[in-house]
Amino acid sequence: MPAQAYAGKECVCQFRKGICDQTCVKDMQETPVYIACLRLKGRRCLVVGGGDVGLEKIDGLLACAGDVHLVAPEACKAVEELAEEGSITWDRKVYEPGDLEGAFMVIAATNDSEVNIGIYDDAEKKAMLANVVDVPPLCNFILPAIVRTGSLAIAISTQGASPALAKRMKREIADTFGEPYAELAIVLNEARGWAKSTLPTYQDRKAFFEEIVNGDPDPIELMRAGNRGEIDSIIEAAKEKHAAAVASA
Repeated sequence: MPAQAYAGKECVCQFRKGICDQTCVKDMQETPVYIACLRLKGRRCLVVGGGDVGLEKIDGLLACAGDVHLVAPEACKAVEELAEEGSITWDRKVYEPGDLEGAFMVIAATNDSEVNIGIYDDAEKKAMLANVVDVPPLCNFILPAIVRTGSLAIAISTQGASPALAKRMKREIADTFGEPYAELAIVLNEARGWAKSTLPTYQDRKAFFEEIVNGDPDPIELMRAGNRGEIDSIIEAAKEKHAAAVASA
């Protein structure tokens, strides 16, 4: 797979410089990215390229319930197995612009720079999401490192500057923010219906949840200790307090 652009390397981006002079990445570190979480369930997600890198991207899309469609003349054994079991749809052919029809996003994982550039250009014309693996200048969205535990997801991005650093941060964050945080998120979600039906304003609801999350005793420590019952008691006490405040206002 082509690596990120760096001075002296053969150019892999749309500027076709021959030898890279980093024209394409000059403003990447200065341009903030808009972080978003995409709902892919039932959406057509196109992957071009069926090698090991394509497999990695396919796995990520399937984990989020994307409707994965692969375009590639050939694929590695693991990708073939996913197609055989019906987890993905595979068109055994070279990429053509028409393959983008109906797709929500495209991820290019080929080792052909001209194919990658063509995919990016075609996607840009359709104002659709496009990512060429490991070539940030050919991406209108980038894929951060993700720490995922239950419904909790934490994204780490260096804006393409250092994937290795992002991976280290991922390991450290996973050690710090693990299962207790995901479990507390579920417990707090169960209280959202009550809060929306009882507390009339955003500020009222914000105060309710922040009192629980930042309270003493610490709900995370209680969760780590397996003391779910005390957390429930804290939430019920907070409900009574905030409901009374609303009633007296």
